[in-house]
Amino acid sequence: MRNRLTSLVCLAAFAAATHAPAQEPPEAPLNVIDWLDGQALQPTALSVEEPGVVTSGNVPSVTVRPLGTAAPKRVGLAPPSVTGLPDTLWSGSDGAALARSIADMPDLRLPALQSLFYTILLAEAQPPTGRVAAFDLARIDALVGLGALDPALALLEQAGPETSQAHFARYMDMSLLAGTPQRACSTLRARPALSPGKAHEVYCIARAGDWSTAALQLGTARVLGLIDAPTVAALERFLDPDLFEGEPPLPVPTQPDALMFRLFEANGTPVPTRSWPVVYANADLADTAGWKPQIEAAERLARTGAVPDNRLLGLYTQRRPAASGGVWDRVAALQRFETALGTGSPAAVSKTLPEAWRAMQATRLTVPFAALFADDLAVMTLSGRTADVAFDVLLLSPDYERAAQVFPTRALRRPDLAAVAAGEIPANLQAQGTAGAVLAAFDGGAPDPRIVIRAQGGALGAALLDALALTLEGAEGDVARLTSGLATLRALGLEDVARRAALQVMLLEDT
Repeated sequence: MRNRLTSLVCLAAFAAATHAPAQEPPEAPLNVIDWLDGQALQPTALSVEEPGVVTSGNVPSVTVRPLGTAAPKRVGLAPPSVTGLPDTLWSGSDGAALARSIADMPDLRLPALQSLFYTILLAEAQPPTGRVAAFDLARIDALVGLGALDPALALLEQAGPETSQAHFARYMDMSLLAGTPQRACSTLRARPALSPGKAHEVYCIARAGDWSTAALQLGTARVLGLIDAPTVAALERFLDPDLFEGEPPLPVPTQPDALMFRLFEANGTPVPTRSWPVVYANADLADTAGWKPQIEAAERLARTGAVPDNRLLGLYTQRRPAASGGVWDRVAALQRFETALGTGSPAAVSKTLPEAWRAMQATRLTVPFAALFADDLAVMTLSGRTADVAFDVLLLSPDYERAAQVFPTRALRRPDLAAVAAGEIPANLQAQGTAGAVLAAFDGGAPDPRIVIRAQGGALGAALLDALALTLEGAEGDVARLTSGLATLRALGLEDVARRAALQVMLLEDT
């Protein structure tokens, strides 16, 4: 299965980041679960001559549901035909346990693992048993944590914003961050029982144009202590900015809050998003934001896979930088490289690629860079340091299997990388540390038996989450877990994910 993260995020209504489609590994994966075999069950026709009798008096198992209770919804943006995952992905697991696994997932700093996590979060499949709402909210929260605002909002709209106060509170916050609070405010005014708080009610009343009622509600809430003092101050300025003409700006909120974020923006003192959670960076992608904030926001979101690579490139090349230092040096380096690449001159590329590569390494954007430029570099005749960089670029791209063919000399110098890219480890190849742990995973390393048994028992979704967490722990320095995690991914049929994650561990650990 080789679904790059961005192809799935595109389904979330904002064309977010994705990776290229999967290639089949040279050999069949270590299938341990039935769905990997690709053998669909064929319906069996009933014979008309078969008597309509039963052979046993046993009572069949019956699912009981109170009348009027709706069946759990199938919530997801990527169907099995896109993800390659079975429709029973979640049905063999408890929703509460799945929610905990998703909430406890560490920071997936490797893009290959991020891609798989997006696939899992966006997958449409039969719902789990019990606590379905908690499971859906955990998926939504995880997407928000990655900064993928539009997919999270689309998933929540499927689940139903009015399902509960918890659902609606998230819907209101995400609508505010997306800059589209109209529907949420209309719902709040129609169903005040869903209100996340009095401050939101005042805000929505004001947005509807009833400023006097909003002011009256704010005054009552202040007297009753229903709204905290900082929010009261921000709402007062929002309702009547003329009263505070010439006053010093309010202190920046100490805790991220979507309503306060929009109130400060409306009051002419927008909150810088750099120190706030990455989902707030989406606000800086708006055309009303300056070019520098747009670039910095896109870089933050690209590191979590929440924006497509081409969106980042478009911002980098939008215009010529008028300053130097920091982000402008990265912009200038990438623009010089792209110009050199467009000339088709190996000499020009050799002068510009190393600097652009260092700039991307410094900001942890080498994988998006590789996805953008690997194909162009693969058809050029390069040598020396430039060929070394191009070899790494190709290994970090979706087309990593070509690296040894395009740069055979570099492959001979780094046989460990070439072997992992091919998925075949020569008998005499040895390495130490991280490289040794990676090679072991592709040379008979044992998968985690508990995870494999869980997948075989029908809890594939839970097994995938466990395999992700295990591999990440290994990437953080536990070589034994790294071997087990990569071997487990392979055993679950995720050969491409295992190889890409392994290459990223080996190539990115120094940066």
